[in-house]
Amino acid sequence: MRRTLRRRGGRRAALLAVGAMTGGLLLTAPQQASAGPPNLLTNPGFETAGAPGSDMPSCWSKSGWGDNDFTFATVAGAHSGSKAMRVSLTRRVDGDRKALVTENAACAPTVTPGKQYDLSAWYTSDTPDVSVTVFRREAATGTWTYWTDLQNPPVSAAWARTEVRTPAVPPGTDKIAWGLSVYGVGTLTTDDYAMEEVGAAPPTPTCTGTPQECAKGKWEVIPAANPVRSMHAVVLKNGKVLLIAGSGNDIAQFNAGTFTSAVYDPANGSFKTIPTPVDMFCAGHVQLSDGRVLVMSGNKGYPSADGTIGYQGLKDSYTFDPATETYTKTNDMNGGHWYPSATILGNGDVISFGGLKEDSTGNVTAEKFSAAQHKWLPMNEVNQTWSYWGLYPSMILMQDGRLFYSGSHTFGNGTPGTGASVYDYDANTITDVPGLRNKDQRDESASVLLPPAQDQRVLTIGGGNNETNPAANRLTDIIDLKKPSPAYVAGPDIPLGLVDQGAGKRPQTGAEGKMYVSAVLLPDGKVLETGGALHDRADPVFEASLFDPVTNTYQAGMATDPIPRTYHSASFLMPDGRVMSVGDNPGNGTYNHAVSIYTPPYLFKGPRPQITSVIDTQWVYGDTQRITVNRPVAKAELIRPAAVTHSSDPNQRFVDLPLTVVDDTTVDLNVTSNPNLAPPGWYMLFAVDANGIPPIAQWVHLGGPSAAALSVANTDARTPAAHVHEFADKLPAPKANPGKRDSVPVAPSVAGCDRHYGTANVCVPTVFPAEVKKTTRARCDWLATHTYPARMKVNGSDPLRLDPDGNGVACDKA
Repeated sequence: MRRTLRRRGGRRAALLAVGAMTGGLLLTAPQQASAGPPNLLTNPGFETAGAPGSDMPSCWSKSGWGDNDFTFATVAGAHSGSKAMRVSLTRRVDGDRKALVTENAACAPTVTPGKQYDLSAWYTSDTPDVSVTVFRREAATGTWTYWTDLQNPPVSAAWARTEVRTPAVPPGTDKIAWGLSVYGVGTLTTDDYAMEEVGAAPPTPTCTGTPQECAKGKWEVIPAANPVRSMHAVVLKNGKVLLIAGSGNDIAQFNAGTFTSAVYDPANGSFKTIPTPVDMFCAGHVQLSDGRVLVMSGNKGYPSADGTIGYQGLKDSYTFDPATETYTKTNDMNGGHWYPSATILGNGDVISFGGLKEDSTGNVTAEKFSAAQHKWLPMNEVNQTWSYWGLYPSMILMQDGRLFYSGSHTFGNGTPGTGASVYDYDANTITDVPGLRNKDQRDESASVLLPPAQDQRVLTIGGGNNETNPAANRLTDIIDLKKPSPAYVAGPDIPLGLVDQGAGKRPQTGAEGKMYVSAVLLPDGKVLETGGALHDRADPVFEASLFDPVTNTYQAGMATDPIPRTYHSASFLMPDGRVMSVGDNPGNGTYNHAVSIYTPPYLFKGPRPQITSVIDTQWVYGDTQRITVNRPVAKAELIRPAAVTHSSDPNQRFVDLPLTVVDDTTVDLNVTSNPNLAPPGWYMLFAVDANGIPPIAQWVHLGGPSAAALSVANTDARTPAAHVHEFADKLPAPKANPGKRDSVPVAPSVAGCDRHYGTANVCVPTVFPAEVKKTTRARCDWLATHTYPARMKVNGSDPLRLDPDGNGVACDKA
């Protein structure tokens, strides 16, 4: 799974040629940006020799990592002056080499948190495997850490200038060091480095709404109701939204063979019902690189009336085409996977784990969908650990192709051990990482790869346990996957909100948090945390906040969705920068068809910027893409459109596009060369101004040739991996994989429902909340307060003692 990909030089050359024919409208050599002097670097042209005995110029150091052969040399033939720096790699297995600004107080320039800086250098290079690499120093500890890669300059035989603007300097940073890295066989020569502070101050925002809206945002419930009981939501490449219900957790619909989906069009507020071939209730889904939606598994059968048989998974798999709005069958999976994971990989393949088989046992086989063959591969062609990952395990693609299981899942306890782990597909190993608190109370928590994806930090928030049914927690845990030995650390608690336990809203207290929480990446780089419930399928919590990855803090008190959003709800970003929320399916079997739209505070700060042109919507890894805007922007990013269900969207990601600012309205965007950071597919392109106001997104497609098909003629006959630094490379020993097996036992009550009462779509809790006394009266009162159906039929025995007179009806005389 650790694929390799190299930027296609031919595409860049073609763009340059077209640019020459169109008067320079396309990509040209970057021009001087508006940032002015002084140059903050010492000895930017290598003219001053180092201390006696040193073989590097003053304020420059040899740097790099990995298994490679290299040389550093100060050479003549400079861009200006008499000296330049040459770095060559003659053999490479992994890693890079670079001349780096020396990481000390005298040489490394001082920076101001929140400011941006333009970095530039002149260079010649015979390899495309070059990047602008930046490190930062944490002021409190004096520790230097890798920050980010910003740009991949193209091959150039003549002297060329590369320039790129940093993101805002993170809090707690006092200095940065940087240089041009070589990570493929070849030679790079550099000279005349510059670093200049961007001096323009952002305009003062003007509130365009009420003071409340400008501070907290605004929710609205749209007039049209969702026509289907959607359990799944996918934002399509045309801006429409696919809402999948299947049977909608309604056994009557299942028995009738009535399976539904709908497409919502935000442009006119309409819904179109879509014929749906099988019960896609609790399926998995992911967007393929061509924009079609792969939908896998679903519901083969509901639990039996007496609860002796649980849910059963389908083998079926389909793609949904946004152009024709139809489903097309693929080949079947190797087994059923009710509640499977679905993660797209850097080469466009999809990998899936977990869920329940056709016989309700736990599925222990990994499944892989080949993008090249457009089919699920036979089991013997997929690496197997025979591990059971549970239901909807959150499997997030890391920048080197490994997968991070965050600990978020649906139903019951987490995986054995620490509850979070790194899975290496190529080595076929699972290695636990520590620090996740209350790992067995992360049922229906939410995990997201924080903005930007280049930082490799994962946020996990909230959760509970449907089997033991405690009050949901307020926990926030954060892990930095770039560290040698990554571990979760505690973040701030989720802010308290209001909870409705059937007697009206009351303030939450103490450790009361929420499960079924939604986490949505926003174009200003923050995370909207919204929705949820205090207990399993009951007691909605009305609270929303914005998590800031820069400061690791919540902005509490955001406007709250007026509609309860608990089990089977979803919230997701739309191309216009607003957030849509659908669904609510509490244990009493009802479903809320109301649709809410959240307008974040940034849309009340004044007029939007506009992306006035995107010259090319077909992007290739490592390219530079030019856009024009109607006013200066501070950052740009690609956001992968949502494919969310049950608080889970492991493919959600925000990929930074470092800027090369030509002028106030012309910007070159530097596209990552690493497909593991931005898997191939359609993305929403945002260019955000200094006040965090986004434009309406433009759709662009990111891709390239199949990594497996590339052949690059290097002296070592290897294809350089996309540039990443060593990280998560000092993990403990991996766990022993189980032996080959067919499945693992899973209790039919895995959903947390006692099937002895009512119909299959009604979930009488196996365990009532702790505050409910273990008496017939107390339990029946709780059911009545939560509007369960009156006179529910008792199916067989009466384990909860809801039918003391034995007449076959629960709670009829309690």
